[in-house]
Amino acid sequence: MQQHHTATPSHTHNQLQETKWQKKLLSDVLKGLSATPKRLPSKYFYDDEGIRLFQKIMALPEYYLTRAEMEILNHYRDEMVQCVADQPFTLIELGAGDGTKTSILIESILKVQPHCLYVPIDISTHAIELLTQSLTKQFPTLHVQGIADEYARALGHLSKLTTQRKVVLFLGSNIGNFTKQQAYTFLKSVRRRLQPGDWLLIGFDLKKDIPTLIRAYSDAAGVTREFNFNLLRRLNRELQANFDLSTFEHYATYNPILGAMESYLISKKAQTVCIKAAGRTITLDAFEPIHTEYSFKYSEREIKNFAAATGFESVKNFYDQKHQFVDALWRAV
Repeated sequence: MQQHHTATPSHTHNQLQETKWQKKLLSDVLKGLSATPKRLPSKYFYDDEGIRLFQKIMALPEYYLTRAEMEILNHYRDEMVQCVADQPFTLIELGAGDGTKTSILIESILKVQPHCLYVPIDISTHAIELLTQSLTKQFPTLHVQGIADEYARALGHLSKLTTQRKVVLFLGSNIGNFTKQQAYTFLKSVRRRLQPGDWLLIGFDLKKDIPTLIRAYSDAAGVTREFNFNLLRRLNRELQANFDLSTFEHYATYNPILGAMESYLISKKAQTVCIKAAGRTITLDAFEPIHTEYSFKYSEREIKNFAAATGFESVKNFYDQKHQFVDALWRAV
């Protein structure tokens, strides 16, 4: 006898979210591959396998960014908390990931505010669930209320969630994946949802010698190459595309005019790729690039100007010892 299972509301909601996400993936991919030059949005790197590969990248000897920021947070966490803790606040994180960095700060926050509300925002429902479980186990007095959504929409709900001062975290040089114009628009939209006196702690990778940058984005073990190839695997799986990975190579370069690392997948031959989910084909010339990612680097002057231009006051910069990375503390004005 066949059993009938009634879908729970949250299960149905997750399915709807997934269908919506698939449609968005398809439309973004078609738009990007029809553009000149061709491109794929970097946010689609992060399926489960992409997250696993990115965690491997973060542990690579060449990839200094994570180590530098961990050093900053470990060294300055108490000072960071002192700067913002003159009254109770809600901690909000954009792109929460696995919470490794955040837990360093939370430990210091709970000393001064034992029942802090922490609101992680991430596009992955699964990531939010895992993070909530691990943090509530690690910090029993912490209140966690995750939101699985795009940043801008999720920030819109926050006024209903809390009337406290807000401290927003945007760590890990995530801002570097936006073009300068996109970053400006994004930070303006964050500022619109904050009150004067609210805080933003934001990570920036600083401009530095080019060989160090190239090594970080083109590692000897080829993990970054796999990370880029995994995007094509995802399109093959989720959009029934037929990218032949052996006909592509990964290429990373620094553009000093833009001040950005750029990643490409380059077609080694003239070919046609079929995307069955759309009933469309994409034609690639021999050695035609598909742009997959920007990683913008900033000077201290650019960071200060950025704060002023988007409605913030730059209060304090926290650096690692080698001065490779900065976590900048801004106050909404």
